Amino acid sequence: MKLGLQLGYWQAGPPTNHAELVAAAEESGYDAIFTAEAWGSDAFTPLAWWGRETSRVRLGTSIVQMSGRTPTSIAMHALTLDHLSNGRLILGMGVSGPQVVEGWYGQPFSKPLARTREVVDIIRQVLARKGPVTNDGPHYPLPFNGPGAMGLGKPLKPITHPLREDIPIWLGAEGPKNVAQTAEIADGWIPIFYTPKSAGMYQPWLDEGFARPGARRTRETFEIAATCHLQFTEDDGPAKQAVVDAMKPIVALYMGGMGAKEMNFHHQVFTRMGYGETADEVQRLFLSGQKDEATRLIPDDLVNDMHIIGTEGYVKERVAQWEETGVTTLLLSAHSADEIRKVAEVLA
Repeated sequence: MKLGLQLGYWQAGPPTNHAELVAAAEESGYDAIFTAEAWGSDAFTPLAWWGRETSRVRLGTSIVQMSGRTPTSIAMHALTLDHLSNGRLILGMGVSGPQVVEGWYGQPFSKPLARTREVVDIIRQVLARKGPVTNDGPHYPLPFNGPGAMGLGKPLKPITHPLREDIPIWLGAEGPKNVAQTAEIADGWIPIFYTPKSAGMYQPWLDEGFARPGARRTRETFEIAATCHLQFTEDDGPAKQAVVDAMKPIVALYMGGMGAKEMNFHHQVFTRMGYGETADEVQRLFLSGQKDEATRLIPDDLVNDMHIIGTEGYVKERVAQWEETGVTTLLLSAHSADEIRKVAEVLA
């Protein structure tokens, strides 16, 4: 199993230590660095900036929000960055949610699976450069002949020849249909709440996708990049408990505070994981402003399943369990270069 450094997205201002984190990941044998985006900083620019300081690590987006750019625009970003990095790009994409898609990007969120399929197909056409790029689908028609069109749209193929036709495309997916489609059309999957206990839930969904006619990958060639918080503690008692407790507000936020009450995909995942009653109450409390009360409902077992926290021996055992479930890359955040080096040393 490979290690990936998750740099995430910026908060109120640019981070001040990402240069040293990226350097440590490169030196310590990490396979890749990943950047994200929400409604502030973008995912591509930091990779271009920090990628120039590296020569080996792969550069991944985890994830690019598909509604923020047209499919051909995403393909242009990917084509350009893949050239600049000498073939190290991983293009991770996802649909986000209706609050962001419709509230920030001003685009419709309906039919996310169909939209994803069209986006992936158009990007692959651009990267293949076999001919002018066209699309008959209703969501991203090329050329566009809808309302307001002048009727002069011309199918085009990229001026620049892509470095790689097969830039890996990984998709963020949470629900059964989305996960199955990801296994069918993508090269990898970026789950947000994949854990050793929940892994069995996802396997039939993945198998359904792999079994579809024309599926791009098999289970053996498909990548799963799971995100978790990994932290060493002096003991598996009070020191570990303090870290577990510190993680609970974040879990409560995703369980109860993300998205709308009527449509919170993260809440749905926790429900499928067997925490339905807890998730409902956490959501009720969180959305009513009672965040501390919501946080107190988060079970220790859930945090310990989602993250890897404990002594070096415990961490090694847990990492092995994640790997046994099919995880090919563990995406980890870090606060310092020393943390990155220690993880690499312990797991070497």
